[in-house]
Amino acid sequence: MRLRALALAFALVCLAPLAHAEVTLQGEPEVGIFVTQQRDAQPGERVLTRATDAIEPTTRIPARLGTRFGVRFSLAGKATAEAPLSMFYFTPGVVTPDGTRHDKFEVHQKIEPATASEVMAFEFTDQWEVVPGEWRFEVYQGDRRLLSQAFQVQ
Repeated sequence: MRLRALALAFALVCLAPLAHAEVTLQGEPEVGIFVTQQRDAQPGERVLTRATDAIEPTTRIPARLGTRFGVRFSLAGKATAEAPLSMFYFTPGVVTPDGTRHDKFEVHQKIEPATASEVMAFEFTDQWEVVPGEWRFEVYQGDRRLLSQAFQVQ
């Protein structure tokens, strides 16, 4: 009986942090266009940027190659063993060269406690990606929505 009680106590101590481990959005996210010096991007060309690059605050995004837009945000309560972040890019309907329509792109990202901020961004690198209309970025951990941000690409 005493062994069973010890085993239960040990399990509770070990598993309790995992059961309550939930990240939360900390502060206001930065929203807009990532500032770059590059002009007149060519199809397929990517702009190399850093997570710390300046963001021009806006939700109106120019529909042109080389534009990189999104959100930078901080999370509180991060732990390595937590469920990853699921990032959803809802589009007005991106049609890839093979003719497939994509109303959503999905990325899963492991949580890194040492990272000061997270970035969710999209960069127009090919002309077929440049689709005017509402783009919505959403970040989830499991079933919990942490962030939702709409952009108007025009």
